[in-house]
Order: sequence, then C-alpha cells, then structure tokens
Amino acid sequence: ERLYTGCRWSEGPVYFGDGRYLLWSDIPNQRILKWEEETGAVSVYRKPSNFANGNTRDRVGRLITCEHGRRVTRTEIDGSITVLADSWQGKRLNSPNDVVVKSDGSIWFTDPIFGILGNYEGVKSPSEIDQYVFRIDPDSGDLSVVAEGVLGPNGLCFNPDESILYVVESRGEPHRKILAYDVVTGGVTLTNKRVHIDAGPGGTPDGM
Repeated sequence: ERLYTGCRWSEGPVYFGDGRYLLWSDIPNQRILKWEEETGAVSVYRKPSNFANGNTRDRVGRLITCEHGRRVTRTEIDGSITVLADSWQGKRLNSPNDVVVKSDGSIWFTDPIFGILGNYEGVKSPSEIDQYVFRIDPDSGDLSVVAEGVLGPNGLCFNPDESILYVVESRGEPHRKILAYDVVTGGVTLTNKRVHIDAGPGGTPDGM
C-alpha cells in the first residue's frame, strides 16, 4: 500500500503509535514529512530539516534524528531541538546516518561520509574524521567511538537482549556486509567484530 509519493529520497521512517502518525525524511528536499494514520493526510513536519536521514525514538518517546548537516539532534516535548552531537575531538562529524537507542538510554549512531560527498546544497564539504560508529552516554552526554574500520557504516540494530550489535557495512569490499559485534563492559563497548552476512554480488543491505 503506497502511502505517499513525490519525495526525492525517502529515509528514516519512525512510528509514533501514541500519536497514530508516521514521520520520515525526504533528504534532498530538506524536510521531514508526517503521515496521519486516522486520515491518511500527509503534511510537512519540519522544513528545513538540516538534511535529516535516520530517525528513532528515545526511551521517553522523543524524536532522535541523524542529520546529514553533520549533527544528531533530539526534538523535545515542547518542539525545541537539542543538539546531542556535532563534533568529535574538535572536528565536525561527517554525515550521521542511522541511529538506535539502547534500553539504558544510550544513543548509538553511524557516521559515514555519504551526505558530505553528495550534492546537497550547503552540505558538501571535506571529511574531517574517519567513519565511525558512535555512542552517546545517557548520563553525561559524552561521545565515544565504539567501532572503527567499517567501510560506509549504515543501518544498525541490537538483538533482543542487546548482547549483539549489527552494523551494515554498505561500502564493503567486494560485497556489502552485515557485521556483528559482542556488546561488553557493561553494555558500553564492542568486541569480536565478525561478518554476520555477506550480501554477495548485487546485495544491498542499507538500513535496518
């Protein structure tokens, strides 16, 4: 069932069951759109969106957004926007892509270079850091690198008991892959990097 057409590049759907609506990003058009379940109406939720991409909700239901405009934000209950991360060791993030919130409230996101190498007006610029997977601490707000050496880190998710983190390596050679890591040290670091799925020729895992 097609809910809407007219986007240039749709990404990052996130469902608000308590509000009976869906949000998603239309990256090049600089907007987040809203579909209302009860009426089927679609409206602009946010424009400009700073080239929003991946979205999710935190443990109290607030919107968490990865923006290709080089930051990760949280939309507060009153609608204001809080910047959670925009730099690492004094250098700008690349183009935060996808995001997941762990049960302890920590926020994990990927930071490939897709957005800043693209053609989005006002975003295209040189990379200042490597492509990492990051974690934002729920108490201090501190940013830390949890995985490096991933070629084009993209979608990510935990298994049900959060003992494994899966990360899409969307520029993997010779094929795209889904990597797996064990979550250790009280759930704050990763170890035992391995290939969970090799997508093979033409396989294109992206978000999950």
